Amino acid sequence: MRVDAFDFDLPAERIALRPARPRDAARMLLVEGAEGRLIDRQVRDLPSLLSPGDVLVFNDTRVIPARLEGVRPPRQGENGEGARIGATLHKRIDLRRWQAFVRNGKRLRAGDTICFPADVAAKAEQRLADGSWTLAFQGEEPVELLLERAGQMPLPPYIAGKRETDEQDRSDYQTMFARQDGAVAAPTAALHFTPELIAALDKRGIARETLTLHVGAGTFLPVKAEDTEDHQMHAEWGTIDAATAERLNEVRKAGGRVIAVGTTVLRLLESAADENDVIQPFAGDTSIFITPGYRFRAIDGLMTNFHLPKSTLFMLVSALMGLDVMQSAYAHAIERGYRFYSYGDSSLLLPNRAMSAAS
Repeated sequence: MRVDAFDFDLPAERIALRPARPRDAARMLLVEGAEGRLIDRQVRDLPSLLSPGDVLVFNDTRVIPARLEGVRPPRQGENGEGARIGATLHKRIDLRRWQAFVRNGKRLRAGDTICFPADVAAKAEQRLADGSWTLAFQGEEPVELLLERAGQMPLPPYIAGKRETDEQDRSDYQTMFARQDGAVAAPTAALHFTPELIAALDKRGIARETLTLHVGAGTFLPVKAEDTEDHQMHAEWGTIDAATAERLNEVRKAGGRVIAVGTTVLRLLESAADENDVIQPFAGDTSIFITPGYRFRAIDGLMTNFHLPKSTLFMLVSALMGLDVMQSAYAHAIERGYRFYSYGDSSLLLPNRAMSAAS
């Protein structure tokens, strides 16, 4: 399909720069059925929109402070202070090496050292085909400790370009389920959850499960191709253990719905599902790219924030609900003043209207 089919106009003032407080006070647009019935609700209404026996699946990845600002010292014979270098880590290679998107990367050569604050340094090893670099962190301290000292939370460019990152973002840009270090972008659908909301879901009989997908910065990269067939997704590492996979399969056998909380959860579940719609244990990279025409095998609904025009994530939700439905839903959200993107409001996408508990 042509990428411009997934375009829409979004006023700049609709981009949220801070999350709602409390988190579950955010608005939520229910998009239901093949005809795309639209209902304006709040995230705290979620228990009434699901049925006992359904299961919500969360991503327990933890965002690390993966954005670094440093200097490449001057080379021999070079005047000045060297070159300012910005790096956003996006995929771990091993204990000391990461792939990183680099700002001002044309000023780097293989073998250069980048000096970051707090005595943190990394060697630029290799420029990769996609323009990113392999960085090897020096010393013996775990890289996670180095990043806690020198790094900043990697807010998406549509937020970081409008205000400075601050200490509040260290908690705001982290879900209550965060356990496993490794993400450089938050699984933002789960940012809306609070202990009070979880208690209400428990009372309603809604189960919950977790898996891990370490979200990479590639999720924010624009689609530069003119046709979806020509776009290459960045790989991200994820895992689903055997016990979790078995419980999710049992939910569907019993007539319950598997509701993915976020596109990261959806993509990992679909990567793990076999041709018989059975979720298998999974550990490894996934670069699944879901566009209209895809047959969903593992999930029955999706809770997700509002996404960028012409993004792979807007393509994914269009695959689930239909492009016309999602264009109408986004137009409704813009008209009604919903807040967009990572710190914005939510949507609940239920393709089968008959199964919904909404009224």
